[in-house]
Order: sequence, then structure tokens, then C-alpha cells
Amino acid sequence: MEKAKVYFTRNITPENVVKLFKLLNHELPGKVAVKVHSGEEGNQNYLRPEFMKPMVEYVNGTVVECNTAYDGARNTTEKHLKLLEDHGWSKTFTVDLLDSEEEMVLDVPNGKVLKKNYVGKKLADYDSMLVLSHFKGHPMGGYGGALKQLSIGVASGHGKRYIHCCGNDGSYEDMFNQDQNSFLEAMADAASSVTDYFKDNIAYINVMANMSVDCDCCDVAEDPCMQDIGILASLDPVAIDQACIDLVTNSDDPGRDHLLERINSRHGAHTIEAASELGIGSREYELIEVE
Repeated sequence: MEKAKVYFTRNITPENVVKLFKLLNHELPGKVAVKVHSGEEGNQNYLRPEFMKPMVEYVNGTVVECNTAYDGARNTTEKHLKLLEDHGWSKTFTVDLLDSEEEMVLDVPNGKVLKKNYVGKKLADYDSMLVLSHFKGHPMGGYGGALKQLSIGVASGHGKRYIHCCGNDGSYEDMFNQDQNSFLEAMADAASSVTDYFKDNIAYINVMANMSVDCDCCDVAEDPCMQDIGILASLDPVAIDQACIDLVTNSDDPGRDHLLERINSRHGAHTIEAASELGIGSREYELIEVE
């Protein structure tokens, strides 16, 4: 079986994001949803709209987000729209909150934990998706990359709680008291429903910059603990996340161990393992480095 191709450059510029996407030689048809992380209010590490602008414009995309399942500046449509304005997203792009009105259900027939996934109903308005992820640590998932964007990122506010509660409509407190591996498998299940929905009409870019142990969802986040590593692009979400983990592991940066402790203490690689077993993609990849 041919290894998944993952293109990589160490030179992090907006133009190189577009360059790597072009190397995929994969057109995204119709109306394109560009999934980003809008950044919680107070977070200093999220990737700014200015950085994303050439890539979003290249695919003529609409920036999409969903509301959160926890208190903050993004847990209601009204507050999230204000934050998108304050952070410059809606000033720079056409922006769409997918779950601003209703949600829809995607089936997960072969899920390990979930049998259904709740996403914003307006996902149905799009023909293809570019998953534009900021790779970094995460307090619960260990790391955040393409698979987290596909799962928690695309889920509605209610759907995020459903994933966190491993297939139950639990309380807010229940979100933080689940078996860790089951939660990570639920994320992989949810991701599989989105890849099944878009089939081949999806592509992935991970940006390894501003790598804190904390996610962009944290209003108070640690500053980055490692030097920036680069940009990766692939048609395989499992391969691109595995490549990012490997680049961190193989780094000689003095902050590497701090980030790896966060990833490994939360069993972060288990999401990748589960997604591979579900057939979303392959952990075997060819890293193709370009200038």
C-alpha cells in the first residue's frame, strides 16, 4: 500500500501555506468551508486571520467555526460572532457559524464509542472542506491538529459535549470525568463521520507555530515552549498528525520534553491510532520536504 504523502516546509509564511496546498494537486470543488480556530478571548497563540488570508482567498473559501460547550466568549452565537469580529475574522473573510441555527446528525456506523455525531446544520451548505489547523498541545486531548479540528472543531456546541461525554448528553461536569481513551476514540469516531461526509473533497494543512502545551481554546494559555517547526499539507488527516508528532519527538529543541509530556500524559497518540483503525487514514507516510 502506497504511503500517504505529507509535504513539509520549515519556512512558515502565508505564501508557503498556498505553495504546499498546490503541491497536493487536489482541487476542492464547489463551495469550500475553511475550518479554522477562532481563538478564545485572551488567547495569545492562535493563528491570525492575516496569516490565513492568502490560503482562504486561493480556494475562495468561507471561514467556518462552531460554538463551544464550555463557558467563555464562544459558547453562544451572539458572543462568538462578536469575538470573530474582535479577532478580525469577519473583517477579513466571509464567516459562517455552522451551528448558529440548528444541528444535523452524521452517522458513525463503525464507531468505537459513538454511533452518531452532531454537527452544525449549515455544514450541508458546503461541497468541500479545507482543514486549516494550528498544531499545539491540548489540556484534554494531549494535542490539537487535523483530527481534533474534524471532530470537536466541526461538532456543534451540543455535539462537543456529546463527544466529551463519550456518546451521552451528560452535564458540563461529566465532560471532564470520562475514561480518557474512550474520549479520544470518540474524537476519532466523530472525525470519521466528517471524512465520510466529504469523501475526497477535503484537504489538510497543519501549521507548527506558537506551540504551547495549551490549546487556542484556553483564555489563559502558556506561552509557546518550542521554536516553530514548519507547515505540513496532506490529503490524509492521520498521516499529517502523525508526522507532526514525529517532528516534535525528533526535535532537539529544549522545550520538546514539555510538549511531549502534555501529549503523552493525555495519551494523545491514541486518537491517531483509533482513527487509523477506523480507516480514516494511515500512520505510514512519506515526508516530502520542500524549500
